[in-house]
Amino acid sequence: MRIAIIGQAAFGATVYAQLREAGHEIVGVFTPPEKRRPDPLAEAARTDGVTLVQPARWQRKGVVDEEVFAQYTATNPDLNVMAFVTQIIPMRVLDHPPQQTIQYHPSLLPKHRGRSAINHAIVQGDRETGLTIFWVDEGIDTGPILLQKRISIGENETLNGLYRDHLFPLGVAALVEAVNLVAAGDAPRIEQNEADATYEGPWEKDIAEIDWSRPASQVHNLIRGSDRQPGAWTTLNGAVVRLYGSTLADAQDGAPGSVVAVGESGVTIRCGDGAVQIESVRPDGEERVAAAEWAGAAGVDESSVCGS
Repeated sequence: MRIAIIGQAAFGATVYAQLREAGHEIVGVFTPPEKRRPDPLAEAARTDGVTLVQPARWQRKGVVDEEVFAQYTATNPDLNVMAFVTQIIPMRVLDHPPQQTIQYHPSLLPKHRGRSAINHAIVQGDRETGLTIFWVDEGIDTGPILLQKRISIGENETLNGLYRDHLFPLGVAALVEAVNLVAAGDAPRIEQNEADATYEGPWEKDIAEIDWSRPASQVHNLIRGSDRQPGAWTTLNGAVVRLYGSTLADAQDGAPGSVVAVGESGVTIRCGDGAVQIESVRPDGEERVAAAEWAGAAGVDESSVCGS
């Protein structure tokens, strides 16, 4: 099958390699322009002599850029595969191939629509998540489902670990499986149940501030659901510090935000009920370091109060 890959980064490059290995012909690769470093997907296309187009945007004020569209249609794909897409792709492009367009999404749609699906699954305390390959339509992650894969979320699983160890490799394999189903004429189109749909906005910037008055389980979920980006944060003596590697700790006396223990294994901080132990931190403008090392350098001890 003739495939156009729209995407970027390591995920897009791995999908590209696996589809070629499965015997599909990649006729075009479409990535955003590279800025500071080469993009792995773009580099793969260059190495193999595959048509590479890197539009700054596909449309202007809602009107498709005809030059970009002509470059795209010249590749004559049977199917578009979306693999880590951050640009807005016009429906004229998505509907163009005979088999239209499929996309990877890291949640069990219709739950957790939106670009921060993994963050929200962890922050909300979900015990299970997964991935969906779906047919793209005009909505945000609303198209018919082609296939899904389920995985459990561990008690201390982080955003970074869940994606790296599970959702990345499973997602690549699922996209290859989906393309094979499309090529064989066996790909289903299962409408999403709107009654079960949820949509959450981007998990970034100030949204990850820690409220120490909340239960330890909620603080724990917030920290691991923000690890590594954007990093759950608090203040100490007016300075911002981001916290990583949370585990639940035994309840101890103290007001919410109070540092109740400092040791080699980390810094323990009181919550509304219970406590969390933090493995590492990144003070604003500095490198990430072990929490114990930071505590020693910053004078953090049992008299310190986070959120101050």
